[in-house]
Amino acid sequence: MIDLLVKGVRLYGREHTWDIAVADGRIVTIRPSDRQTEDTRDVRNVIDGTDLFALPPYVEPHIHLDAVLTAGEPRWNESGTLWEGIQCWSERKPKLNIEDVKRRATVALQWMLAQGIQYVRTHVDVTEPNLSGLKALLEIKEKVAPKISLQIVAFPQEGIYSYERGRGAELLEEALRMGAEVVGAIPHFEYIREYGVQSIDFCFAMAEKYDRRIDAHCDEIDDEQSRFVEVVAARALETDMKDRVTASHLTAMHSYNGAYAYKLFALMKKADINVVANPLTNMTLQGRFDAYPKRRGITRIKELLEAGINVSLGNDCIMDPWYSLGTGNPLHPAFMAIHAGHLTGRREVMAAVDMITWRGARALGVEDAYGIDVGKPANFNLLPVEDTWDLMRRMPLPRYVISRGQVVAETPVPRTTVRWDDTVHEIDFRR
Repeated sequence: MIDLLVKGVRLYGREHTWDIAVADGRIVTIRPSDRQTEDTRDVRNVIDGTDLFALPPYVEPHIHLDAVLTAGEPRWNESGTLWEGIQCWSERKPKLNIEDVKRRATVALQWMLAQGIQYVRTHVDVTEPNLSGLKALLEIKEKVAPKISLQIVAFPQEGIYSYERGRGAELLEEALRMGAEVVGAIPHFEYIREYGVQSIDFCFAMAEKYDRRIDAHCDEIDDEQSRFVEVVAARALETDMKDRVTASHLTAMHSYNGAYAYKLFALMKKADINVVANPLTNMTLQGRFDAYPKRRGITRIKELLEAGINVSLGNDCIMDPWYSLGTGNPLHPAFMAIHAGHLTGRREVMAAVDMITWRGARALGVEDAYGIDVGKPANFNLLPVEDTWDLMRRMPLPRYVISRGQVVAETPVPRTTVRWDDTVHEIDFRR
């Protein structure tokens, strides 16, 4: 018995149209469409894929679910800087409790699922003595597991060695013992460079001890002298952790001189580390201390891709002290990256979709279960677009979000009607 049959849908990288059959939560066949002869008597549910495009689920590789929906609490970040955002958050943290985090994070995850995201890596602040955010997200992870794969990063927001004279190390390790799957760091926030290097070394030691991946906030500053990514890449190479390591943000790279950047790219490529860029927040947080011209404050996405380095894109924030806007839509950071990163060639625009799908899956290490292939979990989005170019041009929500063969979200295709000179026109933005 077939549980779901999607008929006549377009697939990424394939010509013509295809029928996707699902049973017991997995894809069992992908066959060329033949609408006249297909027998659907033994199919529980049929979706007409006409005018739809199938794409694997979006991946959110970098979000802070413990902080979502706290913008303005207890005050607004009026300067718009990273540093005031961290200060606002430190003032909000005493009010954190498990139910507070669960309530807000659940709302954000519902938004994300409705927009086609099924894989999420969230950073959670562990420089909070009660570890309320971590406890809440561990509960949420189990609850959402049937629909969303959630990875948790133990993230020392206020530093490992700069927080309460090194107590960040103790809390980070406790978070790993409790179940956080990824080790985090923030070396550029530490008081001195030596602390920053020590914090990276501590992360690698913890990753080895607990068999964890690493995802470090790295060089999220406009200072061209902030060069911790070279330390992360060197350690990844020395320990052979390689693609189990991710460096996030890397906004200082925007200001590196060309000779150093060229050398750095070679090291990063050799180390095989992942990079996550967060265009929405970094376009707003960075460059705040510049006169004109103001730097974009976004890492060198175009050049990193050209160097063969895996780059994915995250939202980072949804209505929190660092970025007061957003809904978690993965197409928004991709759209911003296209503009701010000069990724406007046709292939580059379409590659932006790779950075919120396959490339994100690689960074999270979920490639084995990811993709629209026979035998893999039936997780995919059905989008009302022609191809990935059309997707980035119009950025519609998925018509259907399919998780393990079940429709978990459905958004009717919107239609716009205008009255002009007493005549009603149906406006189709697909043409």
